[in-house]
Amino acid sequence: MSESFDVIVIGGGPGGYVCAIRAAQLGLKTAVVERENLGGICLNWGCIPTKALLRSSEIWHGLHRLKEFGFSADNLKFDLPAIVERSRKVSAQLSNGVKGLMKKHKITVLDGEAKLKGSNAVTVAGKGKPADYSATNIVLATGARARTLPNLEPDGKLIWTYREAMVPAEFPKSILVVGSGAIGIEFASFYRTLGAEVTVVEVLDRVLPVEDADISAFAAKAFQKQGMKISTETAVEKLEKGANGVTAALKTKDGKVEKLTVDKVILAIGIVGNVENLGLEEAGVKVEKSHVVVDQWGATGVSGLWAIGDLVGPPWLAHKAMHEGVIVAEKIAGVKTVHPLDVSKVAGCTYCRPQVASIGMTEAAAKVAGRKVKVGKFPFIGNGKAIALGEVEGFVKTVFDAETGELLGAHMIGAEVTELIQGYAIARNLESTEAELQSTIFPHPTLSEMMHEAVLAADGCPLHI
Repeated sequence: MSESFDVIVIGGGPGGYVCAIRAAQLGLKTAVVERENLGGICLNWGCIPTKALLRSSEIWHGLHRLKEFGFSADNLKFDLPAIVERSRKVSAQLSNGVKGLMKKHKITVLDGEAKLKGSNAVTVAGKGKPADYSATNIVLATGARARTLPNLEPDGKLIWTYREAMVPAEFPKSILVVGSGAIGIEFASFYRTLGAEVTVVEVLDRVLPVEDADISAFAAKAFQKQGMKISTETAVEKLEKGANGVTAALKTKDGKVEKLTVDKVILAIGIVGNVENLGLEEAGVKVEKSHVVVDQWGATGVSGLWAIGDLVGPPWLAHKAMHEGVIVAEKIAGVKTVHPLDVSKVAGCTYCRPQVASIGMTEAAAKVAGRKVKVGKFPFIGNGKAIALGEVEGFVKTVFDAETGELLGAHMIGAEVTELIQGYAIARNLESTEAELQSTIFPHPTLSEMMHEAVLAADGCPLHI
């Protein structure tokens, strides 16, 4: 007889393991099925190890600014294997931490690949004989993987996805990054800061295309100042591999095809959901454009089957997946105060140099939605803490509804904005108005004062510019 659970979560990434923890906290007998490493792509091959790599490049950048701060040093060099090793150790430490959390909450971890057997049972194929398990509720949290296109297939040697880009055996002298979303730009920033010649191509008309247009424009100038080459409205038609490099055929907006030869290519052209070999069709689960279709609560429409995270579509963010995991666990447990996810309250962060962070509507989106807007901006150069830190590149932008005072969106570029954005996330969640934010006291001297000034600027009354 198969073992039975209240909840089985398929996938041990951020959404999956958080869903399992919350379910266990609510008294449900819970299991997690994971085929590789607890923590999923984010912890093992995404969010966490890339931030460790970017921290190393950040330090390298700082070492080249020593004179500004009254220091000097000779014979500066970096050790690529040591940088990669540290990144991998950080991931391993956190993956082991998730294992500890599973044990703490008495969650059963099933190693292997799961396949649905209807809506209330799964078969898990691991190292040994496949085993069957049943559950009143099954949560799909299998995540996503890098998208590939015809003539743009990765080979793991010359043409990389994020996985290979994180563990280079040797440092490439030149790189072509295909795609300028968060993943592409973070890798472009890492390799450019360490000295590689980096070219970024984007099929749309600007880099970081989901961001506010002002942020994209500022970022492009900052990247180009660093020596990064950027080509927008450009498509990669073909990649031809040679013995030690790749030649890309780049088609520009005027129809011309240019050739570029580089050591490596990094593909960052989006992701697709991991929907294969799960038995979704047999179970009656609807899939559209490689993502599972769910309602506002994560329900698939098949009784007892739920789905969360990257598997269900954008925004493809770990913190969004975690929140969905909590929502589903609480719905299953019958918690009465559950609220559906509002994606307009989910902040996005890109850890390039300078950092980018945003939440809510862009100025253009707000206008398209018919809103009459008030916009405020404040530059880093006007902030005392930024000047003291030597980080004067960037600005903060706020977008308010001119009639109601609602904070529609906030957009930031500069040092540590990925930490600052949470202030605006709290403001949006609490439905704070422009007047309430204006009357809030921000500590001095801090970078967060710029958030206050950007609010004041929307009303034409900033204090320090």
